[in-house]
Amino acid sequence: MDNSQWIMTKSSESRALFERVKVATRLSSILSSFTLDEPASIQQAFEELIGTAVGDHFILIPPFYSDYGLNITVGRGVFIGSQCAFTGHAPIDIADDVMIAHKVNLVTAGHLVEPSQRRDYITAEPITIGSNVWIGAGATILPGVNIGAGAVVAAGAVVTHDVPAATLVAGVPATVIRRMSQ
Repeated sequence: MDNSQWIMTKSSESRALFERVKVATRLSSILSSFTLDEPASIQQAFEELIGTAVGDHFILIPPFYSDYGLNITVGRGVFIGSQCAFTGHAPIDIADDVMIAHKVNLVTAGHLVEPSQRRDYITAEPITIGSNVWIGAGATILPGVNIGAGAVVAAGAVVTHDVPAATLVAGVPATVIRRMSQ
């Protein structure tokens, strides 16, 4: 099933998205001003950014950046390290017990490759992260990727395709290194 969408630039839809970008970047800045010894303020600011409550035992280490925010859902027991960026306009669904190390990028938006169309459209596809996933430092997850439950994404990996459950992926582009015991 193709969950991709194309958003025409210079349209009322793209102007509305840009207005949300202004709000989200302001809220990201406020969130990033808190220190780790202010967990209630961090959680409250993150919930304001995403427009909904997070699950129990949520931890986020600022700074954090999002250019939309309202597309993010977070389960219980989620850890998000410092300097992460969750960008784009398609949904980002993070299940329970996910650990996201520092400097991880979850990117749901892009542009068409053809130069004649590149500035005319924003493309967007959702990212889904299954339960008990660990994403290593500096990894990048690209639009349309689903990461199966129990998987590990190695530090620095660039994930361009779905990751099967209970596997370790690494590299650029990320490939399966081994299966994990369940």
